[in-house]
Amino acid sequence: MRGKILVVDDEKPIAEILRYNLEQEGYEVSVAYDGLAALQQARSWQPDLILLDIMLPKKDGFAVCRDIRRFSNVPIIMLTAKDTELDKVLGLEIGADDYVTKPFSAREVLARVKALLRRVQKTEDMRGEILVCQDLQVDTGRMEVQKAGKVIDLTYREYLLLAYLMRNAGYVISRQKLLEEVWGYDFYGDERTVDVTIRRLREKIEDNPSDPQYILTKRGVGYLMGQKRNV
Repeated sequence: MRGKILVVDDEKPIAEILRYNLEQEGYEVSVAYDGLAALQQARSWQPDLILLDIMLPKKDGFAVCRDIRRFSNVPIIMLTAKDTELDKVLGLEIGADDYVTKPFSAREVLARVKALLRRVQKTEDMRGEILVCQDLQVDTGRMEVQKAGKVIDLTYREYLLLAYLMRNAGYVISRQKLLEEVWGYDFYGDERTVDVTIRRLREKIEDNPSDPQYILTKRGVGYLMGQKRNV
């Protein structure tokens, strides 16, 4: 098997189409039709990736994503019938890694799944490095982030973004470059995605997110990390 995928959608025909196409690609698939069942399976089955619809009975997808982020950093792709900037931003704000707007093709979803899991595998292959910036430390072997010795919980995408910025500390990185390197060339989002993730990251690592000391903004260009030192 290539990995375990949890499909969460109350529209059974859509869920079964996704299950069929994912299984044809060699993935092990489980399906949940409501938010509470999705949470239970996310805890007990521990999937490698979750496809999560927003409009769900019992608990909506936003609430499910928020709850999952309290115990897991599993990659999450939101499925939404609303092609609005607000829904996309809200999904990213609560910890989703990507989103697909309905109606979508099975081929598009498969491409997103493969791209995101490739990023996960690439990250695992690059383990064994320790990055330091002031009192912030990233241990890529453990995929663990600490500030002044205290562990900080990040989503998978937040972790990737922070590690990339720290590896390139002192250099201004454009939003487009960050999209290419952290999200991948086959990511369909726009540069607003970077800004939202930077804001979430600052809220977790900065003492005062409105006056950041780690991740700095170069207006009109992009972002840069404070000078790192190697250990």
